[in-house]
Amino acid sequence: MKKIVVILLVAFIIIQFFPIDKTNPPPTPGMDFLKIKNTPEPIAKIISTSCYDCHSNETQYPWYASISPASLFVKNHINEGRKHLNFSTFAVYEPKQQAHKLEECIEMVGKEEMPLESYYVGHQDAKLTSEQRKELVKYFKKVKEDTERKMLF
Repeated sequence: MKKIVVILLVAFIIIQFFPIDKTNPPPTPGMDFLKIKNTPEPIAKIISTSCYDCHSNETQYPWYASISPASLFVKNHINEGRKHLNFSTFAVYEPKQQAHKLEECIEMVGKEEMPLESYYVGHQDAKLTSEQRKELVKYFKKVKEDTERKMLF
């Protein structure tokens, strides 16, 4: 048993020498969702606080992202989040794809699937009240309708 503990401790120490890359891609204000959709400030604040760490290029890594293996989990989570939806490059999506992404936002926020429960561990300020969820869903629906309307013309 003592041997296993020593091996685990040595492995833990060794993986600390291989940190994750915490560099964010450069900002792209002309492609950012909040800018191109002229998001009202109160809604923009909610989205920034509850969504942008995983779904944008503006990730603010928590202290535990410097400690492996937690850092690997955080980095994977961020990569997956950006792959599914990146608010920083929202303008790159075709209008039909934007509408689809907004539909997913409506569904995930409305069903309380986003933000993830695990995200709240280090980000209590990201926890959405039921009123904030309603506001976000309403806003995402409005933006989706505007996007679909523009596709018709």
